[in-house]
Amino acid sequence: MFTGIIETLGTIENIAREEDNLHITVRCSFTGELQIDQSVSHNGVCLTVVGIDEDRYTVTAIRETLQRSNLGQLKPGDMVNLERAMKLGERLDGHIVQGHVDQTAVCRDIEHANGSRVFTFGYDASSNNVTIEKGSITIDGTSLTVVDSGRDFFSVAIIPYTFDHTNFRNYTKGTVVNLEFDVVGKYVSRLMELRS
Repeated sequence: MFTGIIETLGTIENIAREEDNLHITVRCSFTGELQIDQSVSHNGVCLTVVGIDEDRYTVTAIRETLQRSNLGQLKPGDMVNLERAMKLGERLDGHIVQGHVDQTAVCRDIEHANGSRVFTFGYDASSNNVTIEKGSITIDGTSLTVVDSGRDFFSVAIIPYTFDHTNFRNYTKGTVVNLEFDVVGKYVSRLMELRS
């Protein structure tokens, strides 16, 4: 379980394929505090630490994860948003984030808005995932509030701090991002679907 508050950016050091799996080695500031078997969110994807070597650690993404996320597009030198699992008893500053990416989206537009930036993302609506204005969305692991919402798009406003401390600073039109829709909304949507 995560909060969607990004702790730091990590650098991809190595990518190794093994059958359908992708072993991803990351260098980051908190590697020395990690242990094997711990969960870390990488661009919003919960992955298990399987190896640690000095200031680098390795995680493995399986085919299901690669099909639903942007992790298969990573290459050495890329930056990823990182968050360790939340501790019970701590403040929940973002919202409840499972680290289970639902699908990807594409950045359609970036607008400067007098000190902030508004990013608009489009996604395939056929999975019936929805956003609502002022609801929560997780983009590459970052907990955000939806500004505008449509059937297959939404926008978010990014403050300078978030822009400077996450992957948002690297996004351009066409960038593919990971989405995790609000868990409460997903349950409500599923219950409504079962009632019809």
